[in-house]
Amino acid sequence: MSIEKENVLAIIGPTSVGKTALSLELAARFSGEIISGDSMQFYRGMDIGTAKASPEERAAIPHHLIDICDPDEEFTVADFQRRTAALISDMNSRQILPIIVGGTGLYIQSVLYGYRFSQAGEDEAYRASLSSLAETDGNEALHAKLSAVDPLTAARLHPNDVKRVIRALEIYHLTGKTMAEYQQRSEESPYNLLLLGLTMDRALLYERINTRVDQMIEAGLIEEVEGLLRKGYDASLRSMQALGYKEIIAYLQGLTTKEAAVELVKKRTRNFAKRQLTWFRAMKDIVWFDVTPGLGTESSIRQGIYEKVAGKFR
Repeated sequence: MSIEKENVLAIIGPTSVGKTALSLELAARFSGEIISGDSMQFYRGMDIGTAKASPEERAAIPHHLIDICDPDEEFTVADFQRRTAALISDMNSRQILPIIVGGTGLYIQSVLYGYRFSQAGEDEAYRASLSSLAETDGNEALHAKLSAVDPLTAARLHPNDVKRVIRALEIYHLTGKTMAEYQQRSEESPYNLLLLGLTMDRALLYERINTRVDQMIEAGLIEEVEGLLRKGYDASLRSMQALGYKEIIAYLQGLTTKEAAVELVKKRTRNFAKRQLTWFRAMKDIVWFDVTPGLGTESSIRQGIYEKVAGKFR
């Protein structure tokens, strides 16, 4: 006898494309609750730069996995997978539609396709030797070492993401298997899944990104970063390397001007959106909707989305 699968609606797409607004509409229309799939919205006090839903929006529709840890606490993709799976089961038991929303592809895929994560332990001496390599020869040399044994993981990790590069090398060192092998996914989702992808004209998307960054500055992003620094959360933390925070820290430390920092945030966010689209294009099962204004009336696009969701979860 077949086991009925739990329902999951996921909404992905590049930053600034309109995922939050759509998720709120669908949650209200289809009795849903929202699970954040953004790896930076977990952190308390990082509100403006991560574009969290407003307090009013979160009061209207229950949101999960937002403000669950401090900026100096670790919350891994494996933690996200475990917590989200539990939330999905709980919502289905309450006849609530779980709606995962975000732009962090690995985190969302880990849930939707049941990634396996390594339980390898640690080798402090080996990690220290890798840290020393990065300090003496540079992050690129460390990244090249990973590329030689695990090119798939190296391709998705930035050379400056030293902590994760070291962990990937440590896993290979301890187990003889690559992180990519551990993260192999099931070909079929364990859920009754509808995966919606939002896209739009690239030039318009970039314009929206630039506008959003300006709005973040006006809303107090610089003051938000100042407050985090006063609390002792410095630039060495992974959370403080997030887009918008790293650049503003450099400005506050006198390493650049405000204008240059803001322009760099815009540029890096545009580049990030491009990488998101590349990642999502490689995913399967996505039902894409082009939400570029002018391609069709917004109401007809929304109606198409509503019909797709209703047909899947009727």
